[in-house]
Amino acid sequence: MNVSLIIPAKNEKESLGKVLSELRKYSIVNDVIIVVDSKQDNSLKIAKKFNTRIVIQKNKGYGSAITEGFKFAKNKYGFIYNADYSFHPKYISLMLKNKKKNSFIFGSRYMKTAGSDDDSLLTYIGNKIFTYICKNYLNIKLSDVLYTYVMCDVKIFRLLKFNSRDFRFCIELPFLIEKNKYSYSEIPMKERKRFGGKKKVNEFKDGFLILIEIIKSIFSK
Repeated sequence: MNVSLIIPAKNEKESLGKVLSELRKYSIVNDVIIVVDSKQDNSLKIAKKFNTRIVIQKNKGYGSAITEGFKFAKNKYGFIYNADYSFHPKYISLMLKNKKKNSFIFGSRYMKTAGSDDDSLLTYIGNKIFTYICKNYLNIKLSDVLYTYVMCDVKIFRLLKFNSRDFRFCIELPFLIEKNKYSYSEIPMKERKRFGGKKKVNEFKDGFLILIEIIKSIFSK
């Protein structure tokens, strides 16, 4: 079985080549979709050196990159995959082992045997707080609600009605899955330190937006 990878790559020229070179070793991945912010994005030149399909976003933002990329996935199962080298492709086959029971599989950095080399103290504390609120007020049964190493059934993903175009997507995805009663589970993962470039997440600005999304979701249940 082959899978599709949707890789948002906003100015990731330092790491994208390393990511795509590593993925060449995994024959199960036969469909790589690189979603870039614009025609001027510095990831474009790197993506063109590999066997990938390139999508130029119509709307700005991380959430838009993912939802627009999934429109082009050609396989039954698709993965949200980072362009910064923090995701390890060895987990792709492990996630697929759960496909018969679940429509969505999430990675977690906070389960037993899991971990992260890229988490800061601030992001760790914030994630723990957001995860606690989502578990207790939105019934989202995940231990790491902001981690978007996710496998899903492509057809089901396309049925979800997303509104978030930015990092609020991280909350809207599990909220819509739970709200629509789709099956999901999580497996432990170890996150690697990103390779070059700058993080696209602003801990304070995006953290505030995520909190607003959580509050909105609580009142829209």
